[in-house]
Amino acid sequence: MAIKKIIAIASAKGGVGKSSLTAAIGSSMSKKLKVGILDADIYGPNQHLLFNLNTTKPKLITKDGKKFFEPVKANLLSLNSMGFILDDDKAAIWRGPMLSGAIRQLMDSTDWGDLDYLFIDMPPGTGDAYLTVAKEIKPDYSILIATGNKLAIHDVHKSIAAFEKLNIKILGFIENNTSNHDSSIGFESLTDLKIKHIGSVPFDTNIFNFNEDNLPNSILDITSKIQSLV
Repeated sequence: MAIKKIIAIASAKGGVGKSSLTAAIGSSMSKKLKVGILDADIYGPNQHLLFNLNTTKPKLITKDGKKFFEPVKANLLSLNSMGFILDDDKAAIWRGPMLSGAIRQLMDSTDWGDLDYLFIDMPPGTGDAYLTVAKEIKPDYSILIATGNKLAIHDVHKSIAAFEKLNIKILGFIENNTSNHDSSIGFESLTDLKIKHIGSVPFDTNIFNFNEDNLPNSILDITSKIQSLV
């Protein structure tokens, strides 16, 4: 099993469309490349919901005497998420060590096969999940998601500080307009820190309600930019 590039997609702020953009970028890239998504949000997984796979369970396979999860397929995209394992009406009320163990199991016990890219859909905040992903999975890069809202910008700076402390290179940030009005306060504080602007995603119902069959051109532009940066 070989994964060429691992990229964490993150924002310390919830509700900025991080999971939707992870799904959109992964889905777009999977049309030409081998791509997987690891949903590292144990308390609030979303990838299974975005792809309408909320009743699907990953199959268990045996390789060399060991049991592995077979990734769930969304067309050509390979997925694994705690959302496939826990029932939707159950909550993971776990302390840090159990959360970290769940992330490790999702990664290490999944037969990802050969991938060009594995995207990690990070949870909000900068707690145990960041430490586990950095120590156990060791992403090659991270990408930040930000909206033009002062709270979102403020929290993105927390993600920047966390990734710098964990020695994970930041490729840049994606500006996501999650509503159909301009609430931008500007992203100068990010560009002043030399955080590259990867692209902007105008409000689009195909992102807002996630329609993988009709993704906007902005996603295609962003996937091209990501490939040029790595």
